Amino acid sequence: MDETKPLKVRLTFCVLLVGVSLLFAAVVTDHWAVLSPKVEDFNATCEAAHFGLWRLCTKRIHVQKQSAKETGCGPISLPGAHNCSYFKHFTPGLSSEIFEVTTQKEYSISAAAIAIFSVGFAIIGTICVLFSFQKKRDYLLKPASMFYTFAGLCIIISVEVMRQSVKRMIDSKDTVWMEYSYSWSFACACSAFVLLFVFGIVLLLIALPRFPQNPWETCMDAEPEH
Repeated sequence: MDETKPLKVRLTFCVLLVGVSLLFAAVVTDHWAVLSPKVEDFNATCEAAHFGLWRLCTKRIHVQKQSAKETGCGPISLPGAHNCSYFKHFTPGLSSEIFEVTTQKEYSISAAAIAIFSVGFAIIGTICVLFSFQKKRDYLLKPASMFYTFAGLCIIISVEVMRQSVKRMIDSKDTVWMEYSYSWSFACACSAFVLLFVFGIVLLLIALPRFPQNPWETCMDAEPEH
């Protein structure tokens, strides 16, 4: 057995834990996208919004004079009256007024459901790795690596569903939202995908037996590297 394998597993696991932390941060926060209406009167207030998988928050901001290229409301970090409401994902006929009921609710439910699968895969993968630290349980590293890879794939699918949701909302003729930008929760989800997917594959490669160096060797009788 490769003497450096335990160290490689622990280092890879530390990076994967960073990915899991970013995944949890993305799923539970509501700064995936920021929406802004077009502003024409600079002596009034405007209402900007930011939302995630579960909740939408609006903020009434006093409009400040902007450059000619900036016609939206914001930035969202400006002080203002803040109001948040949770999406009624699984209640028929109920939805936040800020979204188109039929289309946006379907997108929102899909992104949230896929994100739940991602969190589930990440938790199972972490449990497998922790159990693999016990003697003679290295075989758990292979399923753990697959669970982490699946978690990464699920969260990037959720990201794409959310991106399509925002794009479709902005392109709608009936919406009041004219501008949008992706925020730090969206960046956390994308970073989680990279770490979970890439290092899930790295963990799988570490868990696999070493390939023989000579044509007459087999994987079973190959001598470990020193």
